[in-house]
Amino acid sequence: MELIAEIKLEGDGYAGGFSCGLSMCRSKTIENFKKVNETETKICYENAEGVLLTVYKQKENEVMHVWTEIENHSADEITMEMLASFALKNVVADKIHRIQSFWSAEGRLRTETIEELNLECSWNGCATRIEKFGNVGSMPVRKYFPFLALEDSTTGTVLGIQLYCASSWQMEISCKEDQNFLVTGGIADGDFGQWKKKLLPEEKFITPKAIIAQGSSLEEVCDSLVKAQHPMISSVDSYMGIAFNEYCTTWGNPSIENVKKICDQLVGKGIQYLVIDSGWYGNSERWWDLIGDWEVNREKFPNGLKEAADYIRSKGMVPGLWFEIESVTEGSRYYEAKEHLIHKDGEVLSIANRRFWDMEDSWVISYLSQKVIMVLKECGFGYLKIDYNDTIGMGCDGGDSLGDGLYRKVEASRRFFDKIRQEVPGIVIENCSSGGHRLEPSMMQLVSQASFSDAHETKAIPLIAANLHRVIRPEQSQIWVVLRAGDSDERIYYSLISAFLGRMCLSGDIYELSKEQWRLVEEGIEFYRQVSEIIRNGKTVLNQSNTTGYNYPKGEQMVIREWKNYGLVVLHRFENSKEVTPLFPVGSRIIAEYGRANQDFSAKAWIYEK
Repeated sequence: MELIAEIKLEGDGYAGGFSCGLSMCRSKTIENFKKVNETETKICYENAEGVLLTVYKQKENEVMHVWTEIENHSADEITMEMLASFALKNVVADKIHRIQSFWSAEGRLRTETIEELNLECSWNGCATRIEKFGNVGSMPVRKYFPFLALEDSTTGTVLGIQLYCASSWQMEISCKEDQNFLVTGGIADGDFGQWKKKLLPEEKFITPKAIIAQGSSLEEVCDSLVKAQHPMISSVDSYMGIAFNEYCTTWGNPSIENVKKICDQLVGKGIQYLVIDSGWYGNSERWWDLIGDWEVNREKFPNGLKEAADYIRSKGMVPGLWFEIESVTEGSRYYEAKEHLIHKDGEVLSIANRRFWDMEDSWVISYLSQKVIMVLKECGFGYLKIDYNDTIGMGCDGGDSLGDGLYRKVEASRRFFDKIRQEVPGIVIENCSSGGHRLEPSMMQLVSQASFSDAHETKAIPLIAANLHRVIRPEQSQIWVVLRAGDSDERIYYSLISAFLGRMCLSGDIYELSKEQWRLVEEGIEFYRQVSEIIRNGKTVLNQSNTTGYNYPKGEQMVIREWKNYGLVVLHRFENSKEVTPLFPVGSRIIAEYGRANQDFSAKAWIYEK
């Protein structure tokens, strides 16, 4: 395996091998670049016109950070159609691992052989075999995560790659003359994401970075990639505090009365955050049509939001508030503020009933600073849930191409996340995008937590939560635990034990639970506290499930996470399940257990010490 560069400039010839339209790799552009220098930290290429291409490589523990910089020292403007963040040649693999995602079905592992992908090289090497995938739009985790792992069964090695790009991205696997692969990835190119980028003389451009890791198993490589993520977790959120989000309690109808009622019920339960979700604004029950104005609903909160925030703090919890800062919907007075909204091909871009602020517009930043940041400051909120409920799609105006416009707007959104953190010190930010559509590392590094999914009460919750161990840090993965008055003991165990796979977020009918139900919940909270360091600092050594369905899961799932001399075993049984006895390490002892896995749709967890 060798790290190289890949680029395609407008006007240069494409590669042959029937690849045009599928790939921009191996073009005349890259043939014209010659390697001029290589050190431990970078590889430098230059063409005859003076365009300099530098691939940076920075080793950190078990991983390599890689990104590419282009500098135009020629006399003329150039236009890029593709610039890879990373390119690896001579990669040997017989299995390809990807991680798929859709709404409320995040993180499904997809493993295929090169034969199943039809990636066997042609009999005489004249035809290029290509598998290209990615995402187009501003929901970077829709369809696929920006992740790829290639396994060589002969040597028992796995190569894993995670790309840090919150807009359109792509990864590509190809071979031509032999079975060794060229593997590339970066911003979605001119074919896949309608991306072109111009550079004037003496201008430069830097790609998003990629992280590359190698190991002896998929779980080992994923652990290295996830631990290489360095999120800016607030000091307030430095331990595994529990959240309560009232959305599945009021279903978009919060008020000062029910916020106080929730607070009174939660006193002394060990909850750190109480989050007021959507519906606190506007003067209509149709809160989804009133996004963008951010005027407090005075019928629900007659004295404003500060009263609610103060009451939450008086009960020993940090108050949180929901916003969808980048969008406006058709009931908003700004829905027709066309000069401040994103355009595509000269027209305002509309997705169903939603339009998008132009986050590069200084007026928009000033407006959101007043409506979001000032509200957080003046009312004393210490927690912010940022939602994002549709995608811009292929791209937008404002750049050198639709793809470049999209990249610029998304980067501007990321800068606003930074602005919030700078202006509200200690703020805990939750990354939400209809649940998990933004669980991508460059977004995750800006926040303390993230909504793992919109799977509020489904049976698939533990499946999704376990799958996400491969791509985000469990300490950031906030998992819904929706409690209902009609829940059986087994259902309470099932829900709470799911949260042992990440961060616990309670919701539901909390003031209708019986004393016995509360006893089970409180025992679960205490168990969660005992395993919090294993969740936060540990390594997932087993992630095993024999079910293929999310809507109707069958069989069993077991996850084992270890830290120092301790281990956490999380077992869930689904439909048609069988009794499973965990194989604890030889010589270990069980020091705590919680739950009851005696039937279908039940669960149990153990802590052991080696």
